[in-house]
Amino acid sequence: MATHWLDTAEYPFISNYANINGYNLHYIDEGEGETVLFVHGTPSWSFDFRNVIKKLAKHFRCVAIDHIGFGLSDKPERYDYSTQNHSETLEKFVFEKQLDNITLVVHDVGGPIGLNFAMKLPDRIKRLVILNSWLWSSRYEPDFIRLSKILKNPLLPFLYRYLNFSPKFILPNSFGDHKITNKLLKQYTGPFANKTQRNGALAFAKSLLNDQDWFESLWIRKQDISNKPTLFIWGLKDPVIKVHYLHKFVSGFTNSQVISLETSGHFPQEEQPEVVAKAIFNFLLDKEHIG
Repeated sequence: MATHWLDTAEYPFISNYANINGYNLHYIDEGEGETVLFVHGTPSWSFDFRNVIKKLAKHFRCVAIDHIGFGLSDKPERYDYSTQNHSETLEKFVFEKQLDNITLVVHDVGGPIGLNFAMKLPDRIKRLVILNSWLWSSRYEPDFIRLSKILKNPLLPFLYRYLNFSPKFILPNSFGDHKITNKLLKQYTGPFANKTQRNGALAFAKSLLNDQDWFESLWIRKQDISNKPTLFIWGLKDPVIKVHYLHKFVSGFTNSQVISLETSGHFPQEEQPEVVAKAIFNFLLDKEHIG
C-alpha cells in the first residue's frame, strides 16, 4: 500500500508482516527481553504507542500489531471485521510468533480484543496494562444510550466511508488538554486513504451497537485473568470512557494498581507518552507484582 503520508521520523521502526487469514497483518518487533505486546483500538494503529515503544524497547521486546483494516495492514473491502475475529487473529499471531510470558497492553476496543485472547490463553499472559477501555455491556449507560442513536443513524456509513469521520473528527475531539497537532493527525487519517479502506473503522462502530452481549460475557468469565498483575493507566478527561469505567475494572481485577492522568483524554499513550512509558517500565520491574 502507498505510505507517502508516513512520517518515518516519528515512526522509525522496521515493518514486518504476518500472513493471517490470507491477508498481511503489519507489526513491529523492537528490542529484546521480556515481551510487551501492544493492541490498539479504533481508529488507531501501532503508531499511537510509538513513543512508549521507543522508551521500552531499550529494555524489553516490544511487539505491536495493526489490526487488519488499520495502519499498515491490508484493508480488504470485504472481510470479517468483527471484534471477535480481530481477537481470533491476534491469537493466531501470538501462536505464529510463539509469544509467551507476555505483558499485554490494551487500549480502547483493543481491550475486549486482547483480554478475550488472554482469557483463552491465560498461561501465556504474565501481566496486563489497560488504558481507557471496557470489558462489559454499556447498554444501560446514559452516555451509550445517546451514542447508540448516532450509531443507528443511516448516515453513519456515509460519514465513515466518504468523510473519514472517525480519525478526522472523533479522534481529535477525544483528547484532553494535550491536543493533537495537524501534523500528527495526518498519521491517523493517512491509513484510510479512500472509502474502500475505511470498513474496519466502520465495523468497530457497528460493534459498539451489536456486540454488547459479547462484551458482557467477557466480564462474566474474567476470572482466568482477574488476578494477574494489572496496571491501569487512565486519562481522566476522556469524554466517552469515563472514570467510573476505571472503578468497575478495579473492582474486578484484584491485583491491580492505578495511574490516573488528570489532563489526558482518551489517548494517554499519545498525550503523555513519557508518563505512560515510565509507568509501564516501573510496573515491569516491580518485583511485588511479578507473577
